[in-house]
Amino acid sequence: MIDPMTALAGIQSAISLVKKASQVANDLGSLAPMIGKMFDAKSVATKALIQAKQDKKGSNMGTALQIEMALEQARAFEEELKMLFMQTGKIDVWNKIKARQHEMDLADAKEMSALKAEEKKRKAKEQEMTEIAIAIGAVAFILFIFAIGIIELIDFCQTTRRCGR
Repeated sequence: MIDPMTALAGIQSAISLVKKASQVANDLGSLAPMIGKMFDAKSVATKALIQAKQDKKGSNMGTALQIEMALEQARAFEEELKMLFMQTGKIDVWNKIKARQHEMDLADAKEMSALKAEEKKRKAKEQEMTEIAIAIGAVAFILFIFAIGIIELIDFCQTTRRCGR
């Protein structure tokens, strides 16, 4: 797991790098790899912060503040990026990018849902196998005790010669 502070620093450095490069770039296409890295850094930071929250390290206020500030910074940069596309007359490209992002987000959500359902089925199957093992163990124990009882009864009958006559 990546440290949340390192992840946030990654977002900030990626944003500043893209801003510096956009001042000297002639074409938005040449910025695409850096912009992609910035959004990758945003994704990594968001996941790291959510993981930190799940690990219960630090205060809720501190974690919430870090998450919201990182997301706000990324949102503001996304607006600047949108304006850059508008200024260069490429708003149609921006709209296509956003549409593709939405499609990919939906696919990710479906995949996560499928993984959660699969995990739930696996846990249910594991629970069922545990219950079956316990039931088999209990039946085996009862049969063992019953067998010992019969052996003791036979031994008692042979030594006293008083059974069933």
